[in-house]
Amino acid sequence: MSSERQIQDEDLMDVAHDQEQAHRLRKALKVLAENPNVGGKLQEMAKEVLSGRMGMKEAIETPGYMDALGDRLGQIRRAAENQTAEEREASHAKFVEWQKKQEEEEDRERAERDGPSLNLVTGPRRGAPGRGHR
Repeated sequence: MSSERQIQDEDLMDVAHDQEQAHRLRKALKVLAENPNVGGKLQEMAKEVLSGRMGMKEAIETPGYMDALGDRLGQIRRAAENQTAEEREASHAKFVEWQKKQEEEEDRERAERDGPSLNLVTGPRRGAPGRGHR
């Protein structure tokens, strides 16, 4: 998939409310496209959108893709309903840790994308007036 053209966040602005949501949507599509456990129609849809062969709006309007999404969400719901209390607690703890890592990664990516230039002077300059030896 790396040899194919890849869409950018801006290409998802027809369905996203802002640049941040477009970025998160593209990341989610990449997870679906690259995770071997996804397979089937969901993975196909993600690859089609990421390659630019299909727009996200078109994918949303394609019944086979939305049926696959609904089926997967149903599987997730049933699995959650069948968990024991201990499994739910462990799952929640894993989720909290995963969420923390995701937030840290998003903060880092946002800082790289939106942050100041590395050439920014943040302290007093050498030889600045009033900073001589006494």
